[in-house]
Amino acid sequence: MIFFQQSAVVDKGLDIHDITFGKIETFVGSFFTCLVAVFIIIATGAVFFYHQPPIVIEDAAQTAEAIVPLLSAGYGDIARTLFAIGLFDAGFLGALCISLSTSWAVGEVFGWSHSLNQKVREAPWFYGIYFMMLLTSGLVVLIPGAPLVTITMFVQIVAVTLLPSSLVFLILLLNDKSVMGDRVNTGSQNIMNWSIVIFVVIMSSLMGIGTLFPDLFK
Repeated sequence: MIFFQQSAVVDKGLDIHDITFGKIETFVGSFFTCLVAVFIIIATGAVFFYHQPPIVIEDAAQTAEAIVPLLSAGYGDIARTLFAIGLFDAGFLGALCISLSTSWAVGEVFGWSHSLNQKVREAPWFYGIYFMMLLTSGLVVLIPGAPLVTITMFVQIVAVTLLPSSLVFLILLLNDKSVMGDRVNTGSQNIMNWSIVIFVVIMSSLMGIGTLFPDLFK
């Protein structure tokens, strides 16, 4: 999401005069994303607690069916529909963020045209990479018997492994006066930023360990 944010800011043509707007936009988006995530965690926890012995989720269909017994009779279809909408929304957002971030990054590295403001013929490599990422992701999902939950969890492990290093280099960049000028980080901003990085490193490490060794925390 860090790389998506950076590239989206550039693609929208925002400059130093739009920093306040960018902060508000980021805060609102982060708040509602975390709020939805909290509700998902609470609902999922209730599902797992209801079923004894605990069920093992291997695909999205199992999760949808596991929700049904928690609701009153006649509301099962609504539960499955709402879950499907939420799953589609999450997948759609992920497809946009990951694919666009990669397409922007590759375009920057090789110096190709890379902007949603350009037409396909003006930025063929950008749109080509974007399309190929969507296509290959869809093909993986369609593989019969593919362990999609396991694949998703290991993707998360890779993400939480790389995220701390990205955050560290970002803070170092924010403290480089030759790059940031008058916008270089203040002392209080550094304290806040490093605190966030340390917290993220600890939580991401626990998540990675818990995923690789699920019996360790039982």
